Amino acid sequence: MKCMMSVDNKHIHRVTDEQASELWGEGWRYVPKSVWKEKVRDVNKEPEVNQETGKLELKEKKSNKMSKAQKRHMRKSI
Repeated sequence: MKCMMSVDNKHIHRVTDEQASELWGEGWRYVPKSVWKEKVRDVNKEPEVNQETGKLELKEKKSNKMSKAQKRHMRKSI
């Protein structure tokens, strides 16, 4: 997988290696994955203040669901 940015810097896409070589031929350029994360993936996350460091960080909401391994372990212990 590669991250590509359009010539006008408006579009950032994460594509396969084959698609990336085609886009590169059309004038797109390679960008680091961190740019894609910052501009595309983390757009809807809101920054919150970290209690330990006091800095603004993107915080992901976590669910309290049990994982498959935890469920399996609970079934075995009963």
